[in-house]
Amino acid sequence: MMGYYILIGAIALVSWLVSSRLKSKFKQYSKVHLQNGMSGAEIAEKMLADHGIRDVKVISTPGMLTDHYNPKNKTVNLSEGVYNQRNAAAAAVAAHECGHAVQHAQAYEWLTMRSKLVPVVSVTSGMSTWIVFGGLALGAAAGVGFGYWVAVAGLVMMAMATLFSFITLPVEYDASNRALAWLKNKNVVTQGEFKGSEDALKWAARTYLVAAIGSLATLVYWGLQVLGGRD
Repeated sequence: MMGYYILIGAIALVSWLVSSRLKSKFKQYSKVHLQNGMSGAEIAEKMLADHGIRDVKVISTPGMLTDHYNPKNKTVNLSEGVYNQRNAAAAAVAAHECGHAVQHAQAYEWLTMRSKLVPVVSVTSGMSTWIVFGGLALGAAAGVGFGYWVAVAGLVMMAMATLFSFITLPVEYDASNRALAWLKNKNVVTQGEFKGSEDALKWAARTYLVAAIGSLATLVYWGLQVLGGRD
């Protein structure tokens, strides 16, 4: 168990460092005001219109960095620090979330795959570790009987969450690429503002990368605990 605690601690530390850096970057580029004077909401609406998307609404949602696209009700949800603000950080986030709306409209295959996994992962991800624990307590480490199969079931659930986290990577990177291409090609931002938007999105993507690596590391660790005991 000590190895598990060390692993979790290391993952948590790296995740915190990247998250802190992201918040710092967001704060930094929130001070870079857009010359065009557009708010995050206005930028989102323009990007949607430029892609011929008329059935997606742009709404405000409480909190900081709570921005997301909801494919179920077709809404681009922008946090309070993005919806009304007129800076490089807001432009980057607003365009990124619209990138997901464009993916949805164009049936981007990775987004479709991720959406199909959401119902499964939302149910299994929270209980997978406990099921593995239970299996080990019932003798899974010795590779015997009922406990072993309980632990394997937990590993399968854990593997689904890991798969989900890795499928999320191309979805997020592609949304950022779409956002940056649009910001640049439509001259929505100046060259200096573009660099700030690009840097902010790079750090946002790194949070997903750390999460995926952490999920894989946890899966490998528990896989060795369960399967390593078998001859």
